[in-house]
Amino acid sequence: MTEKATMAQPAHVAMETTVNSPDLRADQDDGGRHGPPADLAHHAESYWKALSGRSERAALDVVLAALDEGAPLERVLLDVIAAGQRRIGTEWAANRISVAQEHAATAISERVVAALSLHRPRPANAVARGRITVACADGEWHALPARLLAEILAARGWQVDYLGAHVPGPHLIAHLHQTGPDAVALSSLLSARLPAVHAVITACQAAGVPVLAGGAAFGPDGRYARLLGADAWAPDALAASEVLAGPIPAPRGPHQAVDDLPHLADQEYTMIERLRPKLVADAMQQLAKRVPAMASYTPQQLHHTAEDLAHIAEYVSCAVYVNDPDLFTSFVRWTAEILAARNVPLRALTSGLDVLKDQLHDFPRATGMIDAALFDLADPADFAQSTDPADPAGREQ
Repeated sequence: MTEKATMAQPAHVAMETTVNSPDLRADQDDGGRHGPPADLAHHAESYWKALSGRSERAALDVVLAALDEGAPLERVLLDVIAAGQRRIGTEWAANRISVAQEHAATAISERVVAALSLHRPRPANAVARGRITVACADGEWHALPARLLAEILAARGWQVDYLGAHVPGPHLIAHLHQTGPDAVALSSLLSARLPAVHAVITACQAAGVPVLAGGAAFGPDGRYARLLGADAWAPDALAASEVLAGPIPAPRGPHQAVDDLPHLADQEYTMIERLRPKLVADAMQQLAKRVPAMASYTPQQLHHTAEDLAHIAEYVSCAVYVNDPDLFTSFVRWTAEILAARNVPLRALTSGLDVLKDQLHDFPRATGMIDAALFDLADPADFAQSTDPADPAGREQ
């Protein structure tokens, strides 16, 4: 049975997955490496088979066997568990596994990490190194990288408060006042969360606690961590543990977002955020006129299309916030690749971009970013096309 795909239905799926994003193809931290070392390759393959077979017991047996053979806990976390998650991400991106399968695999990895925490060796002659709060930013649900960092820090002698996914800013600040940690390790995968992350960074610093930023949302070189005024940045869990082992920088004093980002004074970001629901609703109406096939969409397909337009608008808004067209262009290119893997034609995505651009005509920075993304997509040979030219929305098996 075939089912017509919406304008950006796979992008909707992408926003929910825990292993893929436009910022990083997998949300797992591998300590800067791109594959397991030879001595753990067999365990990594066995762990992958356990994940793909959705066997929690087999997955746990694999990692316990690696520990029994003398593999360090850190390497098992990063080179076995994280390696399996990266492979799950690759399979999802290629449309070889479903979102449900990906979620099942991630849930298994989360439970395996929790089980490993009970086997964490206490460092010899351990002396408490201090207290660290590890949390995901408000709206960030990709928690496994933060959990891996928390386990590594705990194994190295830190007292760790792991707060998990989607920690609202006020609750995080209340926790800081109650516990007085030496630093906050703030994790974020999706760059669309950067405005919320910025608010959390400034609030933590106002509370007198320095912020170590990490995760793909901050860019491969940490450019957005610096832009948003984080006190430190690390590209991976091992680097983060080394940063925290050294002198932790004093937090910046109280300041406003516009102090870090003077371009916010033009109010373009503020206005787009205020109008975003209406912009998306109006764009849906215009898209229905441009894509006749939408007349036969099911209510679920229409709902997904509206959500996908909302995600695209969210990324435009975020790119305006940090004033970086490359952020939006990379998101759009990634979305096009995901759609191509699902036989959704490129024109479906460009139609959505066109209608959003029309709705944003009063916002020059936003429209310029959409133009840049459309220019980047200009060569259709870069992407697979639908085999059904009569169906502008493409088809999904």
